Amino acid sequence: MKRSEAIDSLSLPVRWGLLGALSALLATLLNLLGLPAALLLGPMIAAAAFGTSGAGIRLPRPLQIAAQGVVGVMIGQTVNPGIASTFLHTWPVFLGAVLSVVLASNLLGGILGRMGVLPGTTAVWGLSPGAAQAMMVMAEEYGGDPRLVAFMQYVRVAVVVVTASLVVRVWAGIHLVAPPPLPWFPALSPGSFLASLGVVAAGILLGRLSRVPAGTILGPLFLAGALHATGHLATPFPRWFLAGAYGLLGVAIGLGFTREIFRHALRALPRVLLAIFALILFAAGVAALLVRFLGIDPLTAYLATSPGGMDSVAVIAASYPRLDVPFVMALQTLRFLFVLVAGPSLARFVVTRFVTPPQPPAAPSGKAVPPELQKLEEEVKADEEELD
Repeated sequence: MKRSEAIDSLSLPVRWGLLGALSALLATLLNLLGLPAALLLGPMIAAAAFGTSGAGIRLPRPLQIAAQGVVGVMIGQTVNPGIASTFLHTWPVFLGAVLSVVLASNLLGGILGRMGVLPGTTAVWGLSPGAAQAMMVMAEEYGGDPRLVAFMQYVRVAVVVVTASLVVRVWAGIHLVAPPPLPWFPALSPGSFLASLGVVAAGILLGRLSRVPAGTILGPLFLAGALHATGHLATPFPRWFLAGAYGLLGVAIGLGFTREIFRHALRALPRVLLAIFALILFAAGVAALLVRFLGIDPLTAYLATSPGGMDSVAVIAASYPRLDVPFVMALQTLRFLFVLVAGPSLARFVVTRFVTPPQPPAAPSGKAVPPELQKLEEEVKADEEELD
């Protein structure tokens, strides 16, 4: 019996139970190894194994939204009035860091499109450093293949999470004294806890009403940030509650890795990975400039310029309180908003100027198609027929 058939034969509660057990086991092992964001990484790896095995389970959307809202409030509670002053005094540096990473991601996507690895628009959106779900929606609206974009985005998020976690672990082992572990079950004020949950719900509602992509994390983030900066939201969530939110986010990312997406894009995987690592190295170079000219802590600068996702980077940054989390999230949020506003125009410009090669004279029967794109279209069509 194949592994997928064995999983399919199990009832839905049993599948979720196995996923939960494997997630807890991996999270515990990674936590014992001292890996930052272990509570996110363990469930993500477990869910990816289930997703590619054809488990046929998806995290209910309301749970994912709730987890994003909790993380948004957690990020917002790190905001202090000093971050606005920092941004106002160094906004050219912020803008330069954002522009450089976004342009690098677009050019790398353009190179993949030019080589015929992926269609141009799809390649550009697939490497865009923003929230994966938002990039998939926008890619479909602007002519990209959402399945291929999903594949690239989830691979990018997974690679960034793993590499950033390893960098934090290695750097912290050399340069930082890890803070004492927070208690799992601290004394809890029911009123304060319910008030924080109310901020999560209100922030999610505001984010959804705004119709901004990733509003379910940005709404709680901005609302909690405003309340915390004015002294009206001081009690953080307990560790056990945050662990649940981190785990749900990891499961949501991991289950995005399905057999269909892998089968559709497996041929492009080596070059996609090469482009992702090139983007990570470029972002690290930008971080080095921030360290050199602004005197920012190297680890803070690395996470601030790391090419997303925003919620995953927040979890990693929060693993070490000595890091400047507000600076990290200010740069991450500014870049995300920039991609939302300017992303479509940039993608169109890159595809038009750098991806689409000069067309040979059209044959009498119609428009000529470049050989590499014709081959790619045939491969995609064959994959679609196989999936159907």
